[in-house]
Amino acid sequence: MRFEYCPFCGGKTVGRETGDEGLVPWCDNCTRPLFDMFPTCVLCVAVSDEGRVALIKQNGVTDHYVGVAGYIKPGENAEEAAAREVGEELGLEVTGVRYMRSYWYDKRCMMMLGYTVFVKQGGLKPSCEVDEAKWFDMDDAPAALRNTSLIQQLAELVVKAYKSGEL
Repeated sequence: MRFEYCPFCGGKTVGRETGDEGLVPWCDNCTRPLFDMFPTCVLCVAVSDEGRVALIKQNGVTDHYVGVAGYIKPGENAEEAAAREVGEELGLEVTGVRYMRSYWYDKRCMMMLGYTVFVKQGGLKPSCEVDEAKWFDMDDAPAALRNTSLIQQLAELVVKAYKSGEL
């Protein structure tokens, strides 16, 4: 979101050079810069203690399998959000979370923080947001995802790290 009006006083913003940031919306009334805002989400590859990957389908979203994703709630850190989302959407016990890398999702103008979420192998109990959940062998998971998608890139990174013993 780019501010045309100040969310604090309602005044119209003007462009102002702000350090190394370049031209930034500025409120003369509040004497403050108003940097662009965008949502930050978690993107997760759930890996079991047996080395399998759980993926989901959400029919209203895509025909392909995807990883678990969701918004970070106010007061929650990104690791808590990753654990919460995987626990809620897959019905699995989360045993650990590891940050992998971030991705800019231009289509929705959002920052996606990529995580490996470690879970206990078990029966998948998908939430009402999930139409299907399925376990995949580690090597088969990336191929089940849409080619060149952010989740496929993250899954490939997770598989490589897992096989090299980094995870």
